[in-house]
Amino acid sequence: MSNTKFALGIDFGTESGRVMMVRADNGEEVAWNQVPYVNGVLDRWLPDDTPLGPDWALQDPRDYLFVLDRGVPEVMRQSRVSPEDVIGVGIDFTSCTMLPVLADGTPLCITASFSSNPHAWVKLWKHHASQPQADRINQVAARRNERFLSHCGGKYSAEWFFSKALQILDEAPEVYEAADRLIEAGDWVVWQMTGREVRSECAAGYKAMWVKGCGFPSSEFFSELHPRLANIVAEKLECDYLPLGARAGGLTEMMAARMRLCAGTAVAVANIDAHAGVPACGVTEPGRVVMIMGTSICHMLLGHERKAVEGICGVVQDGIVPGFWGYEAGQAAVGDIYGWFFRNGVTSELEREADEQGISAAELLATEAWRLKPGRSGLLALDWWNGNRSILGNADLSGIIVGLTLSARPEEIYRALIEATAFGSRTIIEAFEKEGLPAHDIVACGGIAEKSPVVMQIFADVTGREIRLPRTFQASGLGAAMHGAVAGGYYKDIRQAADHMTGLLEGGYQPNPAAHAIYDQLYVEYQKLHDYFGRGGNDVMKRLRMLRRETGA
Repeated sequence: MSNTKFALGIDFGTESGRVMMVRADNGEEVAWNQVPYVNGVLDRWLPDDTPLGPDWALQDPRDYLFVLDRGVPEVMRQSRVSPEDVIGVGIDFTSCTMLPVLADGTPLCITASFSSNPHAWVKLWKHHASQPQADRINQVAARRNERFLSHCGGKYSAEWFFSKALQILDEAPEVYEAADRLIEAGDWVVWQMTGREVRSECAAGYKAMWVKGCGFPSSEFFSELHPRLANIVAEKLECDYLPLGARAGGLTEMMAARMRLCAGTAVAVANIDAHAGVPACGVTEPGRVVMIMGTSICHMLLGHERKAVEGICGVVQDGIVPGFWGYEAGQAAVGDIYGWFFRNGVTSELEREADEQGISAAELLATEAWRLKPGRSGLLALDWWNGNRSILGNADLSGIIVGLTLSARPEEIYRALIEATAFGSRTIIEAFEKEGLPAHDIVACGGIAEKSPVVMQIFADVTGREIRLPRTFQASGLGAAMHGAVAGGYYKDIRQAADHMTGLLEGGYQPNPAAHAIYDQLYVEYQKLHDYFGRGGNDVMKRLRMLRRETGA
């Protein structure tokens, strides 16, 4: 045993889990391992080839345990850290990602009776087939003036807990009846590690209508949604709800052996991935937006008081950093949009040119897109390829590109898509500012912030704000480790941990005034399209989505 202590952070993402070992005293990363999920995202078929409908996105919970079994021992091997010197483990998770389980925590999807029923599997955060249920929730909640609506921007999302729970009850009541518990995947993993079911106030507050000091909505509200839902909280959710940084329990003997750690090692309450990233970026005070940039973007902000911000995903007291209201907003697709275009918009001509230059088609696209001046493409896009999370909160919205001609080049379309995602972020930031929440500059983390300078400069130019970068781009994993250090007693709270374990890189991205002036003009047009297609001027996107569902496409 040495004097230096360490904390483990485990970041459960959309496609993989990432394990980080960091020094508790200064946050230095000493080992890292990524474990791809075996089954990944199930959006067309279950593993046994059972087909899935449009807008489904499922996962296999065994993939999460695979991360613990493979990733943690590998990091222990790489780091050569003694298990006795690991003082805490923290995890973060995509959310809302939820699953039905038996009373002992066994997922229904691994039982013989329900292995072919899609509703028995994990519903990933980007599962949008529950939009009709979300619409019903919003109608009833608005009529009853339910308190939770003011904490989630006035509209409850198809991505969140009770939309998915109601879909299970509507479409597979046998699954709902068989499920002793409905649980966030992050809370479920902590349960598997500690043998104790406790749940995160963070996930409950942002995704499951829970309001600090008030709890969940009444049984009368739930019974209006569906009579069988009346006692859902008491039957399927009731347990201890703990704040971030709290010790959920210690590793069981079995899990300690599998993870090559000591039994009893402190395990922190589960965190949401984006929320864990905020203190890991050194942000523990209001005034600075944190953008966690990956397949989607989460926009996080701290405030001294609660404001009614249009279209936010949630605002929770102590939900990110103790002592502040934590605001979350976001875009449902960003990196996913770029990835879609790389798969479907790359021409054979562009591939040949990339091969000749010895680079990837994506790298060539970025180079060619950067050579274009703002406005040069003549294109303007809406960034709703996976629906709109903020500020419209509607999964039935879809993408659009205006201005296409026969001369449009791949790099022009790609740049228009980048600009669209930047316009979407600007819309969110301006919604914060409209309500008096300062957003002076931005700290960006995640894969896009690390690897895509063209994207980052365009975001700076569109938003007109400086973008700073954190010392580590694996901010969610570091944040999870920081909470593990708090749960293990090394720090008194996450603010103290941030003072010692985080930092920003020198420099960053400064907005170009000339480019920003052009983007101001384009943003006016973006807003017109945004409101026309998103606020009822023309509901063609919703009608097309409905037709797609009706025809079973």
